[in-house]
Amino acid sequence: MSINPTDIGGGLRILQVLEPSGGGSGRHFLDLCRGLKERGHHVEAVYSPVRAEDAFVRELKSLDLPAVHAVAMKRSPGPSDIAAFRALRGIINRALPFHIVHGHSSKAGALTRFRLPGRHAPRVYTPHAFRTMDPTLGKAGRLVFGTIETILAKMFTDHLVCVSEDEYAHARSLGVPERKLSVIVNGVAPPLPDMAKTVRASFGIPMDAFVFGFVGRLSPQKAPERLIEAFRNAASRLPGAQLIMVGAGELEPKIRSAIAESGLQKRIRLTSAFTGPQAVAAFDVLVMPSRYEAMSYVMLEAAAAGKPIVSTDVGGASTAIDKDRSGLIVPNDGDIAKLANAMVESADPERYRHLSAAAQERMSDFSMEQMIDKTEALYRRLVARP
Repeated sequence: MSINPTDIGGGLRILQVLEPSGGGSGRHFLDLCRGLKERGHHVEAVYSPVRAEDAFVRELKSLDLPAVHAVAMKRSPGPSDIAAFRALRGIINRALPFHIVHGHSSKAGALTRFRLPGRHAPRVYTPHAFRTMDPTLGKAGRLVFGTIETILAKMFTDHLVCVSEDEYAHARSLGVPERKLSVIVNGVAPPLPDMAKTVRASFGIPMDAFVFGFVGRLSPQKAPERLIEAFRNAASRLPGAQLIMVGAGELEPKIRSAIAESGLQKRIRLTSAFTGPQAVAAFDVLVMPSRYEAMSYVMLEAAAAGKPIVSTDVGGASTAIDKDRSGLIVPNDGDIAKLANAMVESADPERYRHLSAAAQERMSDFSMEQMIDKTEALYRRLVARP
């Protein structure tokens, strides 16, 4: 069934669906739901309680959306997908249909797009990093996941939103038609500079100390163990430098052990007590040791705060970083010495002054309003199509 947006005063009925709640995909999902609701659209949300973080659920429910649905979705494919698909189909196929159904990340993206032929609300998909962008996946894994993504994109997707030019190029390499693709870079709220003193004081770190920072899930994708080893490599050359790591995840026991074994327990702090925007204010330089990304929210938050970034060469790095001006990009080859040397270079007083000045010139390039504008315009184009 097709309905005209003017029938409800120009506002759209939008269903946003997400399986994971942590990291950038969860942040993007909340920002999109909030921003679209504030513009007068009817926005309903579906999340999975299986991996849901308490803070995410609290914030989602605080948005006061017309409806928030819990549908159990598991990350890995399995028999439970049948029940999840039926539950989503029931939400989508109610008496008053949605204009847009937007799935985020691979599981929700697959379940919301798969359907029988016929008229339907346009299906939009945001991968938030294709599974095939993971360099550790292996040839067989890339073939399987790549084939699935290609079939879904060509047969069941009305539009696919990439969050960086790197992700767009990857989508094209998978065979996704150009006409079905857009690049909409994630937007972020203004930084919170007043949090710098609070975060540093919580660890007893003086304001004049040089602080490297990390924010992200403690997962293989984010490669936090690379950062600990790089900081250990650089520590003797930067005797006053500190490292604050903000995050939680499946690698936390391993990371805590690595910190203990490094002999730098008094210079490395690991916490999950702060959000990304809060923590970034306390950093002098953000370090991103990731194995793969599409467009990291943390990089955007640091860029919006005018902070230099040292990153591996992953998706989105060239968007958030003006290479060798506002930050440094090192090869994503696992060479810890290269990452450590870049950290040492960024902390050199004269080099840091130039990096920081260039980063501050770009602070206004990453607004949330721009992200909402482009997403809303895409939705209206899709609804207006015959």
